[in-house]
Amino acid sequence: MAERGGPWDRPLVADVQTVMWKELVELRQGAGRGRFASGLSQTLVSIGVFGILLPYNFGKEWVTSPSALLFWAWVPMLLISTVVAQSFAGERERHTLESLLATRLPDRAIYLGKVGAAVAYGWATSLAALLLGLVTTNLRFRGDGLLLYSPDMAISIVLLTLLISLLAAAVGVLVSLRASTVRQAQQTLSLASLVLVFGSMYGLRALPIDWEALAAHMSGGAVPSLGVLVALGTLLALDTALLAVGLMRFRRARLITD
Repeated sequence: MAERGGPWDRPLVADVQTVMWKELVELRQGAGRGRFASGLSQTLVSIGVFGILLPYNFGKEWVTSPSALLFWAWVPMLLISTVVAQSFAGERERHTLESLLATRLPDRAIYLGKVGAAVAYGWATSLAALLLGLVTTNLRFRGDGLLLYSPDMAISIVLLTLLISLLAAAVGVLVSLRASTVRQAQQTLSLASLVLVFGSMYGLRALPIDWEALAAHMSGGAVPSLGVLVALGTLLALDTALLAVGLMRFRRARLITD
């Protein structure tokens, strides 16, 4: 099927929105065996864990500690990894991939719609948990005045969760694109997540300076500091590269013949 117009023409945007809506509806309904067994309920559980349980246990540090920036870097990745393996591998197992590929939708719309739905889920859930965490912390310490993230921390968390969501979605869709089963995609993503998490933990411990002090230095100022801006810029470049790779690798003709 021939691709239409420029990279962001109006018909393409509408087609991307169509695929995103389909994905989000299936996510909410828990479509398919093993696909988020009860979509909406598990989303609420995730919000409850990151928005009530953890903030209540951490106390004021949930809002005041600079390490919050490092914590929120992992939340969208953990959320998205539970659902993104289903993006193409799940369609294969449900025997709906052929129907999707037979539609008039261009290749770019299918791929970007899959990625966009995962990003929307991960980012929206992270922000909901972030706001609920503020409410939880303030209710627990209601006699100590209003507790809020500093402006620079709030801006950094919002941007960081967006870019990490895009990173996790782009990687996850690429893995699912080539995985023959959902289990295979989940195993690959789980292994990658473990490598990233433990690699980061040991990497921080190996630093010659305290990582809390490093986080505090990175998050200082009225706007995201130079260190945070460099990290965000690096993530943006990586996200752009992964999206370009995904757009090049996704070809319906190749999937049909697989």
